[in-house]
Amino acid sequence: MLDANFFTDADFEDYRNLLDKESGIHFTAANKPVLVQRLRARLLERGFSTAKDYFKILKSSREELKLFLDSITTNLTWFFRNQPHFDALENFVLPCLVKEKMVKPDRTMRVWSAGCSTGEEPYTIAMLMAEKLLPPWKWEIIASDLSLKCLMTAKEGFYDKARIAGVPQEYLKKYFDETAGGYKIKEFIKSHIKFDYHNLKNISPWRNFDIIFCRNVLIYFEESVQRDVVQQFYETMNDKSFLYIGHSESLFGMKTRFEFVKTEWTTFYKKWPRQ
Repeated sequence: MLDANFFTDADFEDYRNLLDKESGIHFTAANKPVLVQRLRARLLERGFSTAKDYFKILKSSREELKLFLDSITTNLTWFFRNQPHFDALENFVLPCLVKEKMVKPDRTMRVWSAGCSTGEEPYTIAMLMAEKLLPPWKWEIIASDLSLKCLMTAKEGFYDKARIAGVPQEYLKKYFDETAGGYKIKEFIKSHIKFDYHNLKNISPWRNFDIIFCRNVLIYFEESVQRDVVQQFYETMNDKSFLYIGHSESLFGMKTRFEFVKTEWTTFYKKWPRQ
């Protein structure tokens, strides 16, 4: 049972600093209630009566810290979220990259879905790749997240009927198997995706991406962390490549070498050598 005063102002500062240091997620006074709600649930689950007592565990156990970050992370996503992004991928980004890579021996398209949550985004990308990149083209997707729980859901690839709303019927038939209570991604689509744990505050172990999706993640970071993450993306990408961020996010005012791209479908960024 929680103490009446289980979370003090001093506790808020301790937790806010810990989250900022370990994940780059920044809690302001305005979104303090979100932290309190998530922390309350975690304390009840673990049997602690005060935030102070639980904080001692977080400082001494990396495993518990990972689980806590998992519980804090906001995971809201769906298939074909922000459809214009995928329209631009299909009609602009992929044709542009195919044209550039046609003269190269490597016909593999590499994508990173950073902050993939429960898998809807990378599976959406995978379905479009399967539609548009026919042999001899190959493609592979790295899908990463801070939440181990979300990664387990993503790897399983099962979604109840409510969560596949928005998936075109022809895609549903081609890329899902209907099962009791929902739908499961077909194995040949799964085989193109590697789900892995990754904290964006750390250096990426991956390189040579043609496309990076990192949507609705940067908004949780302080400006300095945003700059570091964006720079990390730049360094992991091929010379001619594209970056998607959330529709409410922007690199405006940030010192970056990415160029802004505006198309008839939506806006995004590119890494492209100047002629």
